[in-house]
Amino acid sequence: MIAKTVLPFKLAVTDETLTPFAGLALFGEFLQAIGLEREVGAAFPAPGSAKGYRAWEHVQPLLLMLHGGGRALEDLRKIAADRGLLQLLGVRRTPSPDATGDWLRRQGLGGVAAVQRVNRILLKRALGGEGRAFYTLDMDATGIEADKAQAQWTYKHFKGYMPMTGHLAENGLVVAHEFREGNVSPNSRNLEFYRMCQQAMPPGKRITAFRADSASYQGELLDRLQSDGVRYAVGGHADAATMEAIRSIPETAWRPYRDGFVAETVHTMNTMKTAFRLIVFKRLRQGSLFPEEGPRYHVVASNREETAEQTLDWYHQRGEHSENRIKELKLDFGMERMPCGQFQANALFFAVGVLAYNLFKLFVRTVLPASWRTRRASRLRYALYALAGKVVRTGGQILLRVSRQAYEMFTSVRGAVACLESG
Repeated sequence: MIAKTVLPFKLAVTDETLTPFAGLALFGEFLQAIGLEREVGAAFPAPGSAKGYRAWEHVQPLLLMLHGGGRALEDLRKIAADRGLLQLLGVRRTPSPDATGDWLRRQGLGGVAAVQRVNRILLKRALGGEGRAFYTLDMDATGIEADKAQAQWTYKHFKGYMPMTGHLAENGLVVAHEFREGNVSPNSRNLEFYRMCQQAMPPGKRITAFRADSASYQGELLDRLQSDGVRYAVGGHADAATMEAIRSIPETAWRPYRDGFVAETVHTMNTMKTAFRLIVFKRLRQGSLFPEEGPRYHVVASNREETAEQTLDWYHQRGEHSENRIKELKLDFGMERMPCGQFQANALFFAVGVLAYNLFKLFVRTVLPASWRTRRASRLRYALYALAGKVVRTGGQILLRVSRQAYEMFTSVRGAVACLESG
């Protein structure tokens, strides 16, 4: 017995070649235009046999899957099943999720280094088109949950990983990243990571400003920033030495700032060669049952030449330029969870996720209308990627039929992509 339907339409089967991701073909065309297949092929070793999958045959579906909203390796099946999208991109075969998982494990940290080389080439292309030479680095670690046997416990009391990322505040690009075990402290190897970010910058481009939370409150790092001529603002610790410095500030030096007061003094650490401005924000405890607790202090170390209020305002912009972009990387590109049980495989998956994020930033900035440049990937996915199309072969040519509303936008994007290729 056929159940009675609620709405007056009927289902039928068609053999026409359809794709629910017609807009994703534009992103795939963009990847070809910037020569990403060539760069990936040069960075990774060739397959062990003639029948083996090339690195690009793993990387391209991963990038398409992450841009299309996939969250796990199993979501690669949706890309493999989209005959229309694959036909538009000229893809003849795609590896299974199991094969890609094996590839991630096999390539491991060597694959991470290969993706980082590709990312540096991408960074050179992206920054080369900008008129500026000086950039701000926002550095931060983030926790990623992973219910895997080999995953380590983080200081946030869950098992997973603690990767470090360095974003350029001016355009959101990730200049460098380091995938770390969950039990690695966020204050570990921060000086080395800063150096990695500086070395990743293309010729003629420099990091001249630096922001980070209290995990980077380290004498060696602050000394290096000072010697490099980098203006910084780094969250500090209210330890015994800092509290002693705060108590030396005269009451007349405190000025109203936001919902508290601000003042500053000069401070240093035992291991440091230089001194810095210790900017102190004091907030009174409202309605506390324990008056003896006193006010709360938040401190920032800085060498910037401006008022304390201006430095704090600049430091607080980390929320927009770093923390929100890390959320975008994790939530919009599936990096909030890792798919594999092995650290090395997840490190490579994360590296591909960072590459997907940077490619999105470059795609938006170079070929989409200016009004789209502030959109997150989740919004672009709905407005562009997930538009339906019909793929038709006629007269030896492939046609992509889209709605009248989408046609003008597709034409504009493809024209911008063609200019990239010719350039």
